[in-house]
Amino acid sequence: LVLTVHNIEEYVRASLEAGADGYLLKKSSYKELLNAIKHVISGDPYLDPGISGKIIAGYLNNKADGEKSSYYGTLTPREREVLKLIAEGHKNSEIAGYLFISLNTVETHRYNIMKKLDLHNVAALTSYAIKHGLVHI
Repeated sequence: LVLTVHNIEEYVRASLEAGADGYLLKKSSYKELLNAIKHVISGDPYLDPGISGKIIAGYLNNKADGEKSSYYGTLTPREREVLKLIAEGHKNSEIAGYLFISLNTVETHRYNIMKKLDLHNVAALTSYAIKHGLVHI
């Protein structure tokens, strides 16, 4: 059972794909926590009521847009950092400086991100990052 503050669909999906049987937000009540534990112990999956609507909407949207958002889970933590910085408008050289990596490494991460997400320009990357809660407008 994952207990977290993150109510982003990709985090839920990644947790479930990693083997979690339940996902609960930290703002939940004690009663809700006990309910979630009981479900998971009995072998039933459990999703926080505060996130289940997003999961259903995300599922329906993914069916409509070819499930591109499901590829988020294939990104490494470093690729997620690079994607966030790209979406915030940073240049490759700035990203290299922030993350203490070479410019070539940033370019490799950028290439891999675009390939994994099947996105082809900075505008698409930025839109994706906003849609998936990596940056806020």
